Amino acid sequence: MFKKTACYLSLCLLAAPLVATADEPIVDPTSPVQSAFTQLSLACPALAVQMDGPTRSLLQAFYQQHNDLEIWSADGRVAALQAQLQQLADDGLDPASYPLPADAATPGAWCAELDTSRQYLKALQDLHYGRLSQARFEPLWHASQAPAEREAELLALAAPGLADLASAFQQARPGIELYQRLRQLYAEQRQQPLPQWQPLASGPLLRPDMQDARVPALAQRLFSEGYLSSPLATDDNAYGPELVNAVKSFQLNHSLQADGVVGQGTLNELNISPAVRRGQLRVNLERFRWLAQDLEPTSLLVNVAAAQLSVYQDGVPVWQTRTQVGRAERQTPLLKSRVTRLTLNPTWTVPPTILREDKLPQIRRDQTFLSRQNLQVLDSEGHPLAADQIDWDNPGNILLRQDAGPRNPLGKMAVRFPNPFSVYLHDTPSQALFSKGPRAFSSGCVRVEQVMQLRDWLLSPAERARTDELLATGLTHEFRLAKPVPILLTYWTAQADSYGQLLYAPDIYGRDAALLAALGGKP
Repeated sequence: MFKKTACYLSLCLLAAPLVATADEPIVDPTSPVQSAFTQLSLACPALAVQMDGPTRSLLQAFYQQHNDLEIWSADGRVAALQAQLQQLADDGLDPASYPLPADAATPGAWCAELDTSRQYLKALQDLHYGRLSQARFEPLWHASQAPAEREAELLALAAPGLADLASAFQQARPGIELYQRLRQLYAEQRQQPLPQWQPLASGPLLRPDMQDARVPALAQRLFSEGYLSSPLATDDNAYGPELVNAVKSFQLNHSLQADGVVGQGTLNELNISPAVRRGQLRVNLERFRWLAQDLEPTSLLVNVAAAQLSVYQDGVPVWQTRTQVGRAERQTPLLKSRVTRLTLNPTWTVPPTILREDKLPQIRRDQTFLSRQNLQVLDSEGHPLAADQIDWDNPGNILLRQDAGPRNPLGKMAVRFPNPFSVYLHDTPSQALFSKGPRAFSSGCVRVEQVMQLRDWLLSPAERARTDELLATGLTHEFRLAKPVPILLTYWTAQADSYGQLLYAPDIYGRDAALLAALGGKP
């Protein structure tokens, strides 16, 4: 009796006429779908609790594009949707996150109809923009806060996509190569059993030609991941040339200094478990879904984790160089801006944090530090002050500035772009650090190797000639770009190169675990 009464009540509610107020849109009172929306909390209570305002608005707009008609009762459409949802596993998404009702294809089952559309739109949205909120996990500051038009973009994918669901999902996937390559490799790997390897024991630095009891385990570990064609067998535990070369290849593929020396950094990367490594691919597929929204065809792209800068032209990376980025306690911020000017022969005004935490303690120990570092003391308006007249325990509102020159930490050039963090790209006299890895050495700014080649990519031939003249003067000049260039500072720890080889970067800011936990579950 209860089931009959409940069914009768639902039908009455779905058929109930609508009374529009002056502030509400007028809808067709004979439309079952609009009746379902109006009486959602009573007719479909389980669905109602899962729908917030934006989701409901998107669903209503979706059905308005289809004249408020049923969608999923069409022959084969639910099956086609189910097939596409299963393929989301290749994107590192869990198909179980998009469950379809058992009666999705049943005509007149409006609760199931709406829920199926909700899952369809959710899947397209997660695939296109990312399942997690970037603003929550890895906020990216934007110089231009253009309003997002996600609803319109999703409807442009979803509405015509009903005629070809496979095409709709393919269009929703990010088209950038970083995503496509990693997806292909992950799709292959997830079908295979996890490789097996055991953690290596800690110990002293292992250098080439040394002997160490860990050598057999090291050889087995590198064999298990394909860096050796066979595990090496040695009677004397010698760390010989073949194993050294395998270690160098491993280091190169993990953004480490490829010197063949097995220290703690190399051990840390060797001891990351196979399950975590595979999860890392899912994490970075999510990051690339975020990145695809901000990467412009012609731009500068900095991967902070790998400490690398790439120049993109027409969507293709045409040049790459090494960088040095902020250490864990002074992280390089993630941001999108536009390079607007170059500072040639820059002076360096010591940032407040570096002044407080680095420079003042050294000055208090030895005031000759100022002259040795060619640092000038200024008041807040830029007027020179006598260092011996300052109470260095309470120096007040002072500035330290270093003149342009070969010892200046900004080198020959700084690359400027608007941001609230006072960070920029710049040259550096610390060239030897570019051969290290990981390269997290700075206080937040990004030091660039081969900075003059970067300048050449940013400027026209005439602009390059003019900056050469200004550099030759030895004086500080601000040079504005005729055409500003987009720049994106972001973060990822795994990618696939054009040969299908996985390349990793140490998770220098410890962000992967939180993302993997939030993605949750097995795809």
